[in-house]
Amino acid sequence: MDTEIKNAVSATNQEAQYDEKAKRLLGNKIILAHILVKTVDEFQGMNPKDVVPYIEGNPFISVVPVEQGLTNTVKEKDGQRIVGMNTENAEINEGLVRFDIVFYVRMKDGVSQVIVNLEAQKDEPSSYHILNRAVFYVSRLISSQKERDFVKTNYNDIKRVFSIWVCMGMDENSMAYIHLAKDDMLGSYQWKGGLDLLNIVMIGIANELPKHDEKYELHRLLSTILSMELSVSEKLGIMENEYQISVDDELRKDVSVMCNLSQGIKEFATDEANAKFILSMYRKGYSLEQIADVAEKSIAEVEAIIKKREPVLA
Repeated sequence: MDTEIKNAVSATNQEAQYDEKAKRLLGNKIILAHILVKTVDEFQGMNPKDVVPYIEGNPFISVVPVEQGLTNTVKEKDGQRIVGMNTENAEINEGLVRFDIVFYVRMKDGVSQVIVNLEAQKDEPSSYHILNRAVFYVSRLISSQKERDFVKTNYNDIKRVFSIWVCMGMDENSMAYIHLAKDDMLGSYQWKGGLDLLNIVMIGIANELPKHDEKYELHRLLSTILSMELSVSEKLGIMENEYQISVDDELRKDVSVMCNLSQGIKEFATDEANAKFILSMYRKGYSLEQIADVAEKSIAEVEAIIKKREPVLA
């Protein structure tokens, strides 16, 4: 049981490391620029390399809490009260839900900004509707601007917000844009304000790598980055040759570590499935010889697996 717990902890740690590496790769400015070109109206049709300079500062990756009252932090500088994003060490208040990636983008007018949140999901959750979570996140990014991006009742200073969700393991490649709309129920009065303040983009990525086609350009890039099947050379080859993404040592290292972690996760999953199959046959009364034959393992290997899981080997 001790070995079992250690293996489970190791697998969980590998998955956590894989998630962090995936976020680091997605948080690379050239990758974010490719996403912006396909999701934010102002940048559509632009070369992603030309969009990179509009991304301000370094993206916040897994450090900004979602929880009410914790998204912002207040500090004093030169006697002035300054409100900014809360970027305290993730180990503090461990267990808090945090935005995957948050960053500011300067618009082409050189004045206005938008706030972009990017979330990556292994699959569509079964315990809640993911669109509900996206609505909550985009709402938090609006409400947290008070005292940080606008003060008192200066609601005209609210920045547009985009919450972009990348969901892997979907039945098909898809992309949907969800935003506010005005339906006149009586009269046609033109209410002042921005219907474009809240923006959600849901991106569904199928398991199979999409073909090299303009229609699936973004999906193919994201699928390549997050794939647990492609090798390091395959990933880097697609990124360099098809998307003209310069691969530096840091990017190469992150891709390499991700691939190693994904291999470890797959091997653990395979070992677990094999062990469960062997135990199931053993508990149903099959002999060690029969189990070894079906599982294509030696009798010694089968015996070792059963001893790990069963207190007494009959």
